[in-house]
Amino acid sequence: MALTLRSSISFINQKETKILKTSDDVPAILSFAKLKPSFRLRVKNSMQEAHHARHNSFNSEARRNEKWEKVHAPSVAHSHSNSKRVPVYVMLPLDTVTMGGSLNKPRAMNASLMALKSAGVEGVMVDAWWGLVEKDGPLKYNWEPYAELVQMVQMHGLKLQVVMSFHQCGGNVGDTCSIPLPPWVQEEISKNPDLVYTDRSGRRNPEYISLGCDSVPILRGRTPLQVYADYMRSFRDRFQDYLGSVIVEIQVGMGPCGELRYPSYPETNGTWRFPGIGEFQCYDKYMKASLAAAAEAIGKKEWGGGGPHDSGQYNQFPEDTGFFKREGTWNTEYGRFFLEWYSGKLLEHGEKILVSAQGIFHTSGVKLSGKVAGIHWHYRARSHAAELTAGYYNTRNNDGYMPIARMLAKHGVVFNFTCMEMKDREQPDFANCSPEGLVRQVKMATTTARAELAGENALERYDADAYAQVLSTSKSESSNGLAAFTYLRMNKRLFEGENWRHLVDFVRSMSEGGRTERLPASDSHGSDLYVGHIKSTQEKHTKEAVLV
Repeated sequence: MALTLRSSISFINQKETKILKTSDDVPAILSFAKLKPSFRLRVKNSMQEAHHARHNSFNSEARRNEKWEKVHAPSVAHSHSNSKRVPVYVMLPLDTVTMGGSLNKPRAMNASLMALKSAGVEGVMVDAWWGLVEKDGPLKYNWEPYAELVQMVQMHGLKLQVVMSFHQCGGNVGDTCSIPLPPWVQEEISKNPDLVYTDRSGRRNPEYISLGCDSVPILRGRTPLQVYADYMRSFRDRFQDYLGSVIVEIQVGMGPCGELRYPSYPETNGTWRFPGIGEFQCYDKYMKASLAAAAEAIGKKEWGGGGPHDSGQYNQFPEDTGFFKREGTWNTEYGRFFLEWYSGKLLEHGEKILVSAQGIFHTSGVKLSGKVAGIHWHYRARSHAAELTAGYYNTRNNDGYMPIARMLAKHGVVFNFTCMEMKDREQPDFANCSPEGLVRQVKMATTTARAELAGENALERYDADAYAQVLSTSKSESSNGLAAFTYLRMNKRLFEGENWRHLVDFVRSMSEGGRTERLPASDSHGSDLYVGHIKSTQEKHTKEAVLV
């Protein structure tokens, strides 16, 4: 496909085409055509400038670029005074930084950022993987590939959301690469397997350190909470000149997939399949000790021996179990005790990390956010089984999201929620799903708690229906609209003709308060974007553009 920026004021010859060679020798095609001067778009190709000034340093070039004519924010980013603009970010690939510690395909990344800027996107999001940055040993950090990315993002006039990713990549929905925890952490886990979450059958999950040992010095003399704080502090010190200006948000990882939850539905080796209820993750020795102490504290020592014995297995349904069925154990005195303890430990874990992050970043000008999973299957069942095993005590009788919203609001942290693109009618009947009902509940909780709400899509979607659902969700009703939306994720498919057009339409609609006008195939009234496939007659002259 060809990504074409149409400019009403051309600084090069009409229909001149420039080909930017990417690191993998795939050309990014940027074609400019002269149109009538109803809208002004100015573009500076950073790769061309590098060609003319390659003897200067990257920083000097970036400073000069600020003086050059930059890509003007296009019509899709125009907002109206009578509507609330919702900025849109795009998640970068999971392997944006390689296992070798370098920025992956930097020239392709440069072209992709240029395209996203032209679409009116506010910025991008990237995972700062613990397993990459602190790979070489405790307190030995390598931020250099991220520094290269930050400078590139700044050069294109974009903003950056950075995820403090203290979890491994691999084993969950959408994971396309494998990035384990740091080797020295894995060594400690091999010596003491109870450092990670464990289910009733004794399966160990290496995605994330168990919250049960948050305050135990099990990582070569430091506690996990101290390790996370040192990591964030190192990030702050390395990027202090960009915080609040280029880097505008820090999303603090608090569990698997960076979400505040237990790894109750792991896909690794087929352990869990949708729409299974999942399993409680409270069987490492640290969690068991905590449960025993909580039971003894209320005079019910017999309740502290382990999790519920009748809660079933990963791929069962609520009615298959004694605990989760309609009139099950979940709604007894014991069930309420266990669920309050299990969800309470998760909330306590999240608050401790966020308090630490707040202390580190409070004067930096960045926003903090925390991500909560959109577990929509079995939502219509009374017990909400899949949410319970993940640590959200949400049932027909108990609101599990209000305590989370209040905790986040207390510390000024944005509540980031997924599954914003899903509709109930798209889900299989047997799974008892209601993503729309779940989103409504979360919006009510954040409104009541006065917490900012931001959103993401849970699965990769490129169709107009998914975007329309996000638009509907983003609208402000009694001040509970979205503060921002982050799209999952940038890849080759996103830049294909219709997919790209849908994204451009979506970004413009979000910037205009939910209006859903569609960009025409070509616009002579001043729009700045045109996307189309290269005709077969042209393919012999140039390859299809691949930006990522």
